[in-house]
Amino acid sequence: MSRARNVLVTGFEPFGADPSNPSWEAVRPLDGQLVAGHQVHARCLPVTFRGSAAALEQALATLKPRLVICTGLAGGRARISIERVAINLIDARIPDNAGEQPVDAPVQAAGPPAYFSTLPIKAMLAALQAGQIPAEISQTAGTYVCNQLFYDLRHLLRRHRRVRAGFIHLPYSPELAAAHPGAPGLAVEVVTQALRTCIEVGLRAKADLPMAAGAEH
Repeated sequence: MSRARNVLVTGFEPFGADPSNPSWEAVRPLDGQLVAGHQVHARCLPVTFRGSAAALEQALATLKPRLVICTGLAGGRARISIERVAINLIDARIPDNAGEQPVDAPVQAAGPPAYFSTLPIKAMLAALQAGQIPAEISQTAGTYVCNQLFYDLRHLLRRHRRVRAGFIHLPYSPELAAAHPGAPGLAVEVVTQALRTCIEVGLRAKADLPMAAGAEH
């Protein structure tokens, strides 16, 4: 399959009691932009276990992107979290937007236990830190729709080794953080710029950086 000079970035629709989702708010302004000679295409995905993967698969088939960055909300995190690994497990603490709540279910019954991001995650981290944007490498994408989408993304692209793909979790926007006392927030405009930086690094970096970014526990 030949690859077009396209980049796919995704965010999610609102879920739970929140009226908006910062992942889509941050991704949407990137739609139509040119980064390193590539056209950025933004897509809003449903917060459903069945629908998110189907919508992603359709976008991948249509765009044949060279780079894919999916994003989601991680309310309570203070930093942009570049995810390292997706696990083959769904254990939903709350129902999705379709009312489904799988427990101890595999994402793909015949899939491997985990997939690692193929993004240059540490080069992205270094670029964000150089721009004084709060960021980190995260070792867990959870067990909800975000992790499932990350896993399905890598599973769908498992035969396309030249396509870099991964997932980034985002904090609350300041507006949503105000509705969750004590939760940190990060301006959507800052997150949009951070994602643009990650796209550029993902397209330009020939290899990842050998820098330490492990977890304490």
